[in-house]
Amino acid sequence: MEALRLTLRYVHLIGFALLLGGVVVQYLSGKIRINSAMLAGSAVQLLTGIALAAPLGRAVQPDPAKLAVKGVIALLIFIMVWVVRKKESVATGHFLAIGGMTLINAGVATFWH
Repeated sequence: MEALRLTLRYVHLIGFALLLGGVVVQYLSGKIRINSAMLAGSAVQLLTGIALAAPLGRAVQPDPAKLAVKGVIALLIFIMVWVVRKKESVATGHFLAIGGMTLINAGVATFWH
């Protein structure tokens, strides 16, 4: 079970890299839109996050409140990406909110023990 959990965590981090990398690339290019890396990253983050929330035979389980907060943020990010995925241009505030929420979710994972 430990190998499965570590593999899921690894894929979860790849999803984070896709999502945040996609945000940075689009922002620096000056074209504020959703790219395929952001869409894939948000889906990977959501799905692997759900899988990581499963007990997976751990002696010490993660804090349910932390899991709920991370799950809600990940779901909101996915919805925000999905809704505007086909638009040629996305509102700057909407786009920056996706990037900001991605960083907040990483902060919750890192600092909430």
